[in-house]
Amino acid sequence: MRDLDLSVVIVSWNVRQLLAACLDSLAADLARSQLAGEVIVVDNGSRDGTVELVRARYPWVQLVALAENRGFAAANNIGIARSRGQAILLLNPDTELRPGALTWLWRALWAAPHVGLVGARLLNADGSLQSAGYRFPGYVQNLLDFFPLHPRLVGSRLNGRFGPGDGLSPFAIDHPLGACMLVRRTVVEQVGGLDEGYRYYSEEIDWCRRIRAAGWTILTAPAALVVHHAGGSTQQVARESFLQLHRSRARYFGRWHGPLVVRRLARLAELAAAWTALRARLTRRPDLAERARLWREVAAIYRNAAACHEPT
Repeated sequence: MRDLDLSVVIVSWNVRQLLAACLDSLAADLARSQLAGEVIVVDNGSRDGTVELVRARYPWVQLVALAENRGFAAANNIGIARSRGQAILLLNPDTELRPGALTWLWRALWAAPHVGLVGARLLNADGSLQSAGYRFPGYVQNLLDFFPLHPRLVGSRLNGRFGPGDGLSPFAIDHPLGACMLVRRTVVEQVGGLDEGYRYYSEEIDWCRRIRAAGWTILTAPAALVVHHAGGSTQQVARESFLQLHRSRARYFGRWHGPLVVRRLARLAELAAAWTALRARLTRRPDLAERARLWREVAAIYRNAAACHEPT
C-alpha cells in the first residue's frame, strides 16, 4: 500500500563521508518539509565501510547492500522498485540539501498536472552555480566538449546550459543534471525506469527524453538549492569514467540521432586526438600525450557504436 508522499533513492559507491553529509542534510530538510517520506540507500558493493556506517548511524534508512557494483542506472531502478511514495527523488550521495530544497522541489512538481520531473539549482562547494538545467545535447555541445574554448562559452546557452532565471520561479528545461531529480510515480509507471544499458552517464538525458516524448514538462526549481560535490564516485576511476562517458554518449546519440551523427562524433574525436598529439609534441607534455591516446580510444568507441546502429 502506497501511503507516503516522498521516496528518496540514493545510490552510493565508496563515498562514506559524503553520504553521511548527504543523509544529515536530508534528514533535516525532510523534517522541515513535513512530508511523509522514506529514504532508500542502494549501496553498489562499497568497500569503505559505507554499509556499516548506514546501519550504525542511520537506522531509519532502508539499506539495500548489493554484493557488486551494478551501475548507477540499475541501482536506482532497484531503489525505485522498493519505493512507496507518490513522488521519487533520485539524489546523488555527494549532494547536500540547503534548507527548504525539498519544499521548493515538491511545490514545483505539483504546480500543474503536466509537470512530470523537477531538478534543483546545483551549486559548487563555494556557492557558485554549477547547473540549473540543460537543453538536449547536440553537435555544438560536443564540439565545445572536444575542443574547449573560452570558459564563458562552455557555460553559456550556446553549450545548452540554462542560467538560474530570477532565482525563484520554476522554468522549463530539457533535462537537469542527474544528481537531483524529483519525478512523479505515474511518470515512472508510464515511461519505465532508467535504461541500465548506460551503466552511468547520460541515463538521465535519455530518461528525460522519454519523459518529454510522453508529453510531460520538465522544470528547474531554482529556489531549491543543492550543493553537489561533483564526481565523488567517478573520480575514483577517472580514466574509465572518461571512456564510459563517451560510451554512454555513443549509445544516446545512436538511439536518438542515428549512425550518421555518431560517425561525425568519431571524426571529431579523431581530430581532437590529432590536435592534442600535436600539442604534446610541441610542448613535450606527457599528460597531453596520454590525453591524445584517450581521444583515439574515444574515436574507436564512436566508430564501433556507429557500426552497431547501421541498418541491416
